[in-house]
Amino acid sequence: MTARSLARLQSAGRLTLGAGLAVAPGTFAGAWVGGAADTRDGQALSIGLGARDVAIALGTLRALQRRRGAAAWLRAGLVADAADLVATLRARDDLSPLAVPAVAAIAGGSVLLGAYLLSALD
Repeated sequence: MTARSLARLQSAGRLTLGAGLAVAPGTFAGAWVGGAADTRDGQALSIGLGARDVAIALGTLRALQRRRGAAAWLRAGLVADAADLVATLRARDDLSPLAVPAVAAIAGGSVLLGAYLLSALD
């Protein structure tokens, strides 16, 4: 599988998760932050994070299609994923014991993949 194909797959995953966070914040964010996802302020954060990921995914896909500019979008995704990872680890005592390793694996894996893709593309 090429780096470009991996970047498309990462973007598809980001688009799916982001859309879920934005459209169904109680369901998607609930697995991450528990009951906070059922409150209006928790849902506001979920919708914002979801929109962020949708924008990064669409920007990355467009840049990959044009064959230029993907590095900036990949960098944005890497920073966003690192922030998600750090925020989750900082709040680990207040989160579900299942959420912490799941988010750490997803966000941490995406950070590593993003770093690889940055070195392989553009």
